[in-house]
Amino acid sequence: MTVYLMAKITINDRQEYSRYEAGFMEIFSRHEGTLLSVDEQPEVLEGEWEATRTVLISFPSSEALHAWLDSDAYQAIAQHRFAAAVTHSVAVKGLQL
Repeated sequence: MTVYLMAKITINDRQEYSRYEAGFMEIFSRHEGTLLSVDEQPEVLEGEWEATRTVLISFPSSEALHAWLDSDAYQAIAQHRFAAAVTHSVAVKGLQL
């Protein structure tokens, strides 16, 4: 079942965050995910959206998502994101029609 990861990221240190970005695609490309959207100015339809970046990624399964997210390589670069930003993320299951 397809799983989507949506992250709301508030970047506080662009220089440190750029270290995360520099290694992201190389590591991400080793896994089965698809980067669907990276948007710094989403259209807010309801409520407030304080994040400076919104990211949407899909994976063919929860196992594939966690293989990427929990990998040593990703966790090594994620330290830059942890230092530079506040992130709220969720994984949601796609519909089975």
